[in-house]
Amino acid sequence: MNDSLRARIERYYATVPLLFSDAEEFGPLRLFVRRKPGAPYYGGPSHAQPAAEGSSSVTAADIARVRARQRELGVPEAFEWLAEAAPTLRASIEAVGLPVAERPLMALDPHQQVGPQPLPDGVKLRALTADDPALPAALALPRLAFAEEGTAVGSAGREELSVAAGELTEDGTVATVRPTIRAGHKTLIAALASDGTPLAVGHYHPAGGTTEIGGIGTLPIARRQGLAAAVTAALVSHARDHGVSTVFLAYAEDAVAGIYSRLGFRSAGSTLLIANQPARS
Repeated sequence: MNDSLRARIERYYATVPLLFSDAEEFGPLRLFVRRKPGAPYYGGPSHAQPAAEGSSSVTAADIARVRARQRELGVPEAFEWLAEAAPTLRASIEAVGLPVAERPLMALDPHQQVGPQPLPDGVKLRALTADDPALPAALALPRLAFAEEGTAVGSAGREELSVAAGELTEDGTVATVRPTIRAGHKTLIAALASDGTPLAVGHYHPAGGTTEIGGIGTLPIARRQGLAAAVTAALVSHARDHGVSTVFLAYAEDAVAGIYSRLGFRSAGSTLLIANQPARS
């Protein structure tokens, strides 16, 4: 990862949570606290600061203070940071008994062209509005996709998706996301079957000309049709059309890295986080 790209990703990590959260400072650590229910909280190094300077001074007491605040808030004890920006923090986190997982990053060169990808007959891509009838199912889809790991065709389909969508509507998650979409803080694109059922989905949150693409998932019964690649390419195009120049993503499974590589994404360092912590979005 070159210094310029690292700086843009650091700045993004420090900025995008402030669209939804307030920052509380704990010495060299910063905890993002959601202003309203419905989105994750997480702590991490003060990404606005240069790489090793801040992280080298993190003590067990600093980490303990953040964790105590997270327990007070009733949220997961979650930390996330750019590995290259804080090379000593992993040891400090692991020393207090928190397991650390690594998520490789990939980024697109700003000049890399990403064209539309082929879709199965009858499937169309759509950027969902806050009132889109497909929104509840689109928000529920990643839950099913990530529950069945890998890229092989799975068992979960329309019936399971309908149940999960109902649960997210019932618990208020859908209502919480609608204002975020209306404000332009979240863009969600879905590949829809002819009956309007989301078959694949992904999203991005832009900040300062940079965005991380996330939540790419395909309904398990609809895998192996190129849907994830089509959604990813559409997200890139949509983001670039709306002023984003730096696009990156993280992945958890090597099996999916090939999809992004074929679109032109290249290795760009890694992010570290507490193993099994909830996804940010």
